[in-house]
Amino acid sequence: MLKQRIITATILATVIVSAVLMLPSDYFSLLIAIIVLIGAWEWLNLIDINSPAKRAAFIGTLIFAMLLIHLWTYILEALVPVMDNLAEKYKFQMTDIRDQSGLLEWLIIPAVLFWLTIMLLIRKAPLQTLSLQLRSRYKALIGWCVLLAGWMFLSRLRLFYGSEMTLYFLLLIWVADIAAYFSGKKWGKTKLAPDISPGKTVEGVYGALVSAAVSAIILCIALSVIYGKAVTFMVAGDLMLLSIITVQISVYGDLFFSLVKRQRGVKDSGNLLPGHGGVLDRVDSLIAAAPVFYAGIYLIYMILLAPAQ
Repeated sequence: MLKQRIITATILATVIVSAVLMLPSDYFSLLIAIIVLIGAWEWLNLIDINSPAKRAAFIGTLIFAMLLIHLWTYILEALVPVMDNLAEKYKFQMTDIRDQSGLLEWLIIPAVLFWLTIMLLIRKAPLQTLSLQLRSRYKALIGWCVLLAGWMFLSRLRLFYGSEMTLYFLLLIWVADIAAYFSGKKWGKTKLAPDISPGKTVEGVYGALVSAAVSAIILCIALSVIYGKAVTFMVAGDLMLLSIITVQISVYGDLFFSLVKRQRGVKDSGNLLPGHGGVLDRVDSLIAAAPVFYAGIYLIYMILLAPAQ
């Protein structure tokens, strides 16, 4: 089983890393969309929605929202002459509608708040959270929003901050996952949330957080070499803090999906990936962590780096 997991993980990592480094942004976004849509199908299984009409509505609206977000700038461009004609006809003034292109960034706030709330709920009241019974429609809405946000902010991370920062984000989560596994095997004694995921330990989480700090140090060294000057202490500190918070959220993102699987009475979200279960089993941490990491990089760039350029 371990050998099969390693082979599958190696193949998947190779494909994703190649996509990050080689694919144009549009094609990378399309690849992530396909992965997320497969995960969406698995989510519908987890929340016991079997009606073809409801499944079609879920997947269809998710695709529509992805297209709307992806084409947002082009839509605004197309609306410029329409709004100019309306302004001239009805004698009102308006700012350039293209200035609204940044409105999508505000969606980061509910996404981050959701994952912070999930972390607090699972951490403070795991049994109550596990016993919480929501109607399928609410679970569908939650999954729809979570999956869309994960796709959106991972795609925008690649588009606006480049393949290098996207690759760092992926490696950060993957290395933390490996560190948590081996730390838990070696020193794990205290269960993190035994009713939700018996295998996770507090010691494993500490190992993941240490790996996040080390990853941030390596990133700062790499940035110093690439740009020929040392990263400032403030930026280095922010990158380390962001890496630690991102990994912390990724752990509770994993627990969130484990909670849904536990409520459904299944171990895996699917069986598409040999030795790993379903797609959601492999991307759950990334889906949760992507909005948080994007928000942090956005703030670091806007507040600290942009003014200096």
